[in-house]
Amino acid sequence: MTTRRAHAIHVEGLEKSYKELRVLRGVDFAVARGGIFALLGSNGAGKTTAVRILSTLLRPDAGTARVNGFDVVTQAAEVRASISLTGQFAAVDEILTGRENLTLVARLRHLRHPDRIADDLLGRFSLTDAGGRRAATYSGGMRRRLDLAMSLIGDPAVVFLDEPTTGLDPQARVEVWQAVKELAGRGTTVLLTTQYLDEAEQLADRIAILHQGRIIVEGTLAELRRLLPPAEVEYVEKQPTLEDVFLTLVGPKT
Repeated sequence: MTTRRAHAIHVEGLEKSYKELRVLRGVDFAVARGGIFALLGSNGAGKTTAVRILSTLLRPDAGTARVNGFDVVTQAAEVRASISLTGQFAAVDEILTGRENLTLVARLRHLRHPDRIADDLLGRFSLTDAGGRRAATYSGGMRRRLDLAMSLIGDPAVVFLDEPTTGLDPQARVEVWQAVKELAGRGTTVLLTTQYLDEAEQLADRIAILHQGRIIVEGTLAELRRLLPPAEVEYVEKQPTLEDVFLTLVGPKT
């Protein structure tokens, strides 16, 4: 039990099927408090199903899962009170301004000083100058940052990010990465699902590869790299990536 308490998320033997399709086939992993854990896998690997179970939107067929110390089946209300879930598409109201989106969520959660909360989050996510503009005018990266800011209202202990950079351009992805790093830097536990290897490399303290419903390997990036022998070459010249070239030429968004 002591080990479980040290983890923000603890999963054992998780299984889920849709009729004849077995999506999760006995998944086990644990996420340390305050860390960023990446669940990496291709489309159809079962990443979103796992997140839906952990966020109490779906019941598992077998196995157990605890989030922030609470069982996702028998203590679902307690789990929901301690988490936030951000899906693949930003859930902002485009008619409202950025500040109004944040204030609305704070009021719905019956928090005191919603305007102060909104202004604080706008500042944390570099959106202060855009706070008075309608969200419909925001770029993809700005909407994602606003979505992440909204997910932090109420200070959830655990944040689930299900493929948060899907459909974003390279600049917007970097903006979201910076925001996610800030979440963890303030002590929030982040479980991130992604199919992008570079995203897992950039963000995660630990990475688990989910393939055909099972975790086939888990570890730090350095541990995973040691699974393959290094290439023996006499001379290596590092070439810039396409992303390096794009961001150098275009520069950061203003």
